[in-house]
Amino acid sequence: MNEPTAPRIDLIVPALNEETNIVPMMQALPAGFFRHVIVADNGSTDRTAELAETHGAVVVHEPQPGYGAACQAGLAWIRGLDGGQLPDAVAFLDADLADDPANLPGLCEPIAAGEADMVIGTRAALAEAGALDPHQRFGNWLACRLIGLATGRRYRDLGPMRVLRWEAVQKLDMQDRTWGWTVEMQYKAARQKLRVVEIDVPYRKRRSGKSKISGSVVGSAKAGAKIISTIFSLWWADRS
Repeated sequence: MNEPTAPRIDLIVPALNEETNIVPMMQALPAGFFRHVIVADNGSTDRTAELAETHGAVVVHEPQPGYGAACQAGLAWIRGLDGGQLPDAVAFLDADLADDPANLPGLCEPIAAGEADMVIGTRAALAEAGALDPHQRFGNWLACRLIGLATGRRYRDLGPMRVLRWEAVQKLDMQDRTWGWTVEMQYKAARQKLRVVEIDVPYRKRRSGKSKISGSVVGSAKAGAKIISTIFSLWWADRS
């Protein structure tokens, strides 16, 4: 009897000025697990792109600022592959090493087993002290609560480390190009009744540098406003 074929999984890493983190992140990835590691450089002014490419990543450039824009650039590169080379699943991971890349295979297991369309690494329960600021915890709770009220699906987190079946990525038809990316994904997944699994994962303070969101009051406020407005826009579109 033939052994089942391992799924083809590509990894997208949005990155902006992560020169000090990108090499340790690449080194921490499970060896040989991902078919392609795609670093979506979002206009870095340091050596992020150069170092990522040197250590085996495919680098795509998205000069328009925005977390969603970087993720979209990674997906566009995948969509440019020949049809027979499209992946079975796509994973997303931030470059700051707050999420441990070693946990990605565990998140891929429900996808490979055909038990889930999307798997989210949920941070709150296992986050180390100081890794999630009080305003981040509140913002996550509020966003998840609002999604629940709008869709009936109760999430526990908007964790950025996640894995989706390729068919689910296509079905979601993602549009956001800024900080509404994760909430749009989870809202649409709920509306389309995708099978979503949340798995608790450890979460730590970023290895080096300052967060683009929580690193400043202004950044946190802008991201929070975008997340809430995205939920409202999606809800309003449903009603219309």
